[in-house]
Amino acid sequence: MTTTPHTMTTAPGAGVAAAPSRRARIAGLVLSGLAVVFFLFDSLTHIANVEQVRTAMAELGFDPSLNRVFGVVLLICLALYVLPVTSILGAVLLTGYLGGAVATNLVTEQPILSNTLAPIYFGFLVWGGLYLRDLRVRAIMPLVRG
Repeated sequence: MTTTPHTMTTAPGAGVAAAPSRRARIAGLVLSGLAVVFFLFDSLTHIANVEQVRTAMAELGFDPSLNRVFGVVLLICLALYVLPVTSILGAVLLTGYLGGAVATNLVTEQPILSNTLAPIYFGFLVWGGLYLRDLRVRAIMPLVRG
């Protein structure tokens, strides 16, 4: 794989991923920032084991003693996402975490658009923000026009 500041070739004939423009990078930072703020708040409320979190987790069938575990796991995934060198790994781990939330919401028959799909919306923020600002993600997941 050959890398330059403005292009990245993934394989012969595979095409070149264009470097993100300044506007795309800013938009990506905004989307990622929104996801980070939400996940940071969520992880800290789990770690603090606030009453609303204890109640919500109990209603979903989780032992409230697991709240801090959920919070620490989310915080670790988030830290990996924020660090540029591990951002893709962090995004993959956050996707897994969010998949567990979708499954939990499906099993407990939560409302589809508001609760069940909410983790998917945040997954779009995570990956959309990364796609807009990171050439490596554009090379892995190219948008094909044609």
